[in-house]
Amino acid sequence: MKVINKNYTIHDLTYMIRTANEFDAKQLSDVRLQIDGETENMDRERGEAYIDESGFKQIIKSDREKNCNLFLVVEVKGRIVGFSRCEGNALKRTAHKVEFGVCVLKDYWGHAIGRNLLKESIHWVETVGITKMTLQVLETNAKAITMYKQFGFEVEGVLKKDKLLSDGNYYHTIVMGRFHKT
Repeated sequence: MKVINKNYTIHDLTYMIRTANEFDAKQLSDVRLQIDGETENMDRERGEAYIDESGFKQIIKSDREKNCNLFLVVEVKGRIVGFSRCEGNALKRTAHKVEFGVCVLKDYWGHAIGRNLLKESIHWVETVGITKMTLQVLETNAKAITMYKQFGFEVEGVLKKDKLLSDGNYYHTIVMGRFHKT
């Protein structure tokens, strides 16, 4: 699915949110690998479940062909610095919902990139008639949890001791959802 390009300027940084295209695949592979190494908020450690350029091309092509998927990128001066995806499916019992995921390079935190990716994704969800967004967030990511609640997400459950982090401790994953009627 495709959305209209939108520009933002936050704290002297101008960036564009747009639909991913196949030309982005190499940058997306590099950015995802870097982000996975910058924070423990992601599901993976650097290099795990690596997706190469051809893998991203296939994901982008597939998402473009499906009405229930949306792949957005954030571009700063021709460089991709973050992305988000809404992934749904065609099963009748769950076709009303998508799962949202987002990641932004650490150097670009503090510019409302994640917030604006979420805002654009919510707008898309409401436009295409999807009624539920879900996501998972690590319990230690209080800033993200607060933001999701501001956008109407509620805690739906807790996956206890779901992630083992580098400090040797287990942490919970918070499952959140946002429902709206069309």
